Amino acid sequence: MTLETQKQAPPYRADHVGSLLRTDQIKQARLKKSTGEISGDELRVIENEEIKRIVEKQKEAGMQAVTDGEFRRAWWHFDFLENLDGVIGYDTDTGIQFHQKQTKSHTIKVTEKLDFTDHPMLRDYQFLHSIAGNHTAKMTIPSPSMLHFRGEIDRDVYPTDDAFFSDLAAAYKKAIHAFYKAGCRYLQMDDTAWAYLCSDEQRDQIRARGLDPDKLGEWYAKTINEAIADRPSDMKITMHICRGNFRSTWISSGGYEPVAEILFSGLNIDAFFLEYDTDRSGGFEPLRFVSRHDLNIVLGLITSKFGELEDRNVIKRRIEEASRFVSLNQLCLSPQCGFASTEEGNLLTEEQQWAKLRHTANIAEEVWG
Repeated sequence: MTLETQKQAPPYRADHVGSLLRTDQIKQARLKKSTGEISGDELRVIENEEIKRIVEKQKEAGMQAVTDGEFRRAWWHFDFLENLDGVIGYDTDTGIQFHQKQTKSHTIKVTEKLDFTDHPMLRDYQFLHSIAGNHTAKMTIPSPSMLHFRGEIDRDVYPTDDAFFSDLAAAYKKAIHAFYKAGCRYLQMDDTAWAYLCSDEQRDQIRARGLDPDKLGEWYAKTINEAIADRPSDMKITMHICRGNFRSTWISSGGYEPVAEILFSGLNIDAFFLEYDTDRSGGFEPLRFVSRHDLNIVLGLITSKFGELEDRNVIKRRIEEASRFVSLNQLCLSPQCGFASTEEGNLLTEEQQWAKLRHTANIAEEVWG
């Protein structure tokens, strides 16, 4: 597959969500750093070498967009959020409950006014950008929704939601422009909150927290739109709607119908990465709310949770089904999520991971040419 025959702007016909299985070298180095056997600078040297290797593997697999695999992170969201000004991270008694499994105990809290100034992931992106070559360096960060959805808020600092969400949008606006200045033209925001709003079970749990699910969706949409309102015209911003991904387990079920209109008609982003690898995601009917011809839908029909390769004919039929609601020209293909939303990773091998990405690229070539 050549770059000339592919889509020239992100998201690409064959794309991926971003996180990759941590290599043995990364795992060992992070363990040594935690026990004091190596320094932070020594860890970074090892990370750099492993990121160079997996960037080349992504290119070999046929990906036009390359990421650093989130190799410098323990979590897909906390590492970014706790480095915002005004946010701290700390360990707790319990982790996030998935079906049959629970994550490590950690959370975040807003203790001062929010801002974005000197964030360490700017340096992380700059390194990725420097080795991407002719490919597009893709940066992944959690959506602003996640600070509210997963974090605690000191109400002495933010007594009202209006003030909190206003400062949150302003901080993210600064982040977007900082990444742009660093060279980023492809930014993805990852968000599990919208998938929770698709689930009757999770909506009940949200109500049990004293929150109104519908009001929450309105707040999140408004904040996201404010954050991206004046992004540069040559910067593509996408969103991955995640249903939970820890050690190949999941959290939420339910089709996109409850949030389809506000997502596809109300959010001013360039593309959605949607999880469609199991029947827990429902059908393609909610895509009827896609009214913009410049909005791309990346169909997550390839699972990142297990190593077996999907029947390519089944995948092509499902793409055809989706094209009844959205033009084929607006569709793309990817795994439904990353391969390692946390450093523990999903239950498949590295070779199976690369095979999944090659499978994605090969099917995309057959569908779009």
